[in-house]
Amino acid sequence: MPKALQCIEFGPPEKLSLAEVPPLPLGAGEVRIAVKAAALNFADTLIIEGKYQEKPPFPFVPGMECAGIITERGEGVRHLAVGQRVMALSAKGAFREETVVEAGAVLPIPDGMDFATAAGFPVAYGTSHLALTDRARLQAGETLLVLGASGGVGLTAVEIGKALGARVIAAASSPEKLDVARAHGADEGIDYSAEDLKGRLKELAPKGVDVVFDPVGGDYFDAALRNIAWCGRIITIGYAAGRIPQVPANLLLVKNCAVLGLFWGAYRKHDPRRLGQSLGELLNLWSQGKLRPHVSHALPLSDHARAFGLLSGRQATGKVVLTIG
Repeated sequence: MPKALQCIEFGPPEKLSLAEVPPLPLGAGEVRIAVKAAALNFADTLIIEGKYQEKPPFPFVPGMECAGIITERGEGVRHLAVGQRVMALSAKGAFREETVVEAGAVLPIPDGMDFATAAGFPVAYGTSHLALTDRARLQAGETLLVLGASGGVGLTAVEIGKALGARVIAAASSPEKLDVARAHGADEGIDYSAEDLKGRLKELAPKGVDVVFDPVGGDYFDAALRNIAWCGRIITIGYAAGRIPQVPANLLLVKNCAVLGLFWGAYRKHDPRRLGQSLGELLNLWSQGKLRPHVSHALPLSDHARAFGLLSGRQATGKVVLTIG
């Protein structure tokens, strides 16, 4: 039987157990995938700790995205083939040797992209793309501030911002992380572990920043809001700093600005067509060389606790991936 990481009670990643599980049944419109790699996301840490918006029943297998090879097709699947290399959004859990996925949540892996890169592609790039295009309406020539700029989603926001023609200011917690952000297109950098974010923003963008991409929250959100431009937009997508910020409505009034949310996973339910379009646009950008996915760590499935530790301890840049099979 295939092995999988199971969560039987909420808690730290050390409580996850690697165990044999029965194969998932294959239904109409689904494909079975031999998983070769699965990527970690910050939301995975929240899910296994019971802090996410959705709480699956026990036992469950976490993991949102994976890449592998199709081994079987369900009834009605015509656009995918057995033996095809694919990336997938796995509602039934990606951290397993074998999974079953709705065919509509599967994309072929382009030639030249390896499994580890493909596994970490959809969620991070998809989140940043819809946040900056559909929600923030980022325009060429505008100034974009990316908080947590070397992380899984932050680094993709830097790249997509540059691809859209923006001036990108990256903010991160060390010079080394800023070096990574600059290597992926950032024009300016702020080390907010050593520099005052609010003060440096006033120097780099005296009229304020047009768009803020924020997966961090806390005091960093507060400083960014104080430095938002007239008609600026802040996209809130996560709270890695631990504190969910409270927005003073009077600042929205006097600055004529907007705070917008982005819950990327909800697009699968509410607008799957746009989700598919977005991923197609991103793969086109990758094929043009405008996106360069960065995987800082690829570890075996059995080393999952260390992988989660790298993510939660903010020691990783780009994506952390579990290799399988």
